[in-house]
Amino acid sequence: MKLNEIQDLIKFVSKSGVSEVELETKEIKLVIKTPKSGSGMQAAPAVYAAPVVAAPAPQVMAAPAAPQINGETKQTPPPSSNGSDESKYVTIKSPMIGTFYRSAGPDKPPFVNVGDDINVGKAVCIIEAMKLFNEIESDVKGKIVKVLVNDASPVEYDQPLFLVDPN
Repeated sequence: MKLNEIQDLIKFVSKSGVSEVELETKEIKLVIKTPKSGSGMQAAPAVYAAPVVAAPAPQVMAAPAAPQINGETKQTPPPSSNGSDESKYVTIKSPMIGTFYRSAGPDKPPFVNVGDDINVGKAVCIIEAMKLFNEIESDVKGKIVKVLVNDASPVEYDQPLFLVDPN
């Protein structure tokens, strides 16, 4: 069999839609496979790509779920421990996104502690945002009942920071 005859046979097989042809003579044995197996190989990466994409997707979804759960956890303890008392408490909320600090420095005492009396305008914490340290002042007179955020924790806009019992 000559080279041009083999090439013609390959073209014929590829156009016919047959996936595999075997031809055996006394001189040679010829096996021709068409790209249909290549199409299967194209489908295989698509199948492999979907599980790879599907596996991270739940992880990505799990990551946002964790902060939501943490947010709910922060909201859940005050109602469960002080269900009727919470209605009489005033919440001091974060006016910005940043990092919450209870004191002016690591070796300094906290601005306020649970049980401290505060007046309007008294600094209760610092929130660092973009390397700027902002003192957060109380807008209510009363007694600190609970600190809702851990020191050096990130806070969001309008996140509750303190519960205050107004006098």
